[in-house]
Amino acid sequence: MGRVAGKVAFITGVARGQGRSHAVRLAEEGADIIGVDLLESVPTMSYAMATPDDLAETVRLVEATGRRIIARQADVRDRQSINTVVAEGISAFGRLDIVSANAGICPPLAELWEIDPVEWDDVFAVNVTGVFNTVAACVPPMLNFGNGGSIILTSSGAGLKGIRHLGGYNASKHAVIGMALTLANELARRNIRVNALCPATVGTPMVTDNPDQLAFFRPDLENPTLEDCLPAFRRSAPMGHEWIDAVDVSNALVFLASDEARYVTGTVLPVDQGSSNRP
Repeated sequence: MGRVAGKVAFITGVARGQGRSHAVRLAEEGADIIGVDLLESVPTMSYAMATPDDLAETVRLVEATGRRIIARQADVRDRQSINTVVAEGISAFGRLDIVSANAGICPPLAELWEIDPVEWDDVFAVNVTGVFNTVAACVPPMLNFGNGGSIILTSSGAGLKGIRHLGGYNASKHAVIGMALTLANELARRNIRVNALCPATVGTPMVTDNPDQLAFFRPDLENPTLEDCLPAFRRSAPMGHEWIDAVDVSNALVFLASDEARYVTGTVLPVDQGSSNRP
């Protein structure tokens, strides 16, 4: 406990899934949280986004650890809305040390040349421009404070491979790694470390409640259920588990955010049951 005590973390996509898990784990280790989430649908996506009730539950869980949280509805595609929340959080908590650019969406499956242009734009707007906006909002105040810090960009196992029928998602997550590596070089002399996390399949609503993701694992069925897909999930991972839990990604993030990783920057860390090592 206390690995990030006294620090302040900004997290995007904080209402549920990995973002909520990151907020709770960082709070358990002593950080106060500034968080945002869209809380609206994205019409081109086939699964439901987080709700205000989801965000309220994240607030409850963080406050149950004894830490503080400012959680707001904001769109990572809108630079000004992110600037506003970051400024509000800094005004309340007095600093900014950790950034988790976590928000992302996963589109319906399609071969690359058949992807709808609007869908393509939505994926890049959230997964790439959203990360860019997050970094642009957070780096200047971190530099002004002069305390160093840690920025963790959430890519994906899809950022390390070329997974069929996920061309837009793959491309967006490769771009996130490119941003992380560039930013690590630009900020190293300022003692701000930048790393990318690459989770494999995570048991969050983006996967478990997403009909397109389920269809990817069981293309032989017309409307597969989650139960139908569990054997295929297991077969897809070298360690044989259906998926990793969000907390497994959060534990890696806490390490990268802590002083235990004080010389770790410019790395791409898979949390993936060995999937990136599979030939």
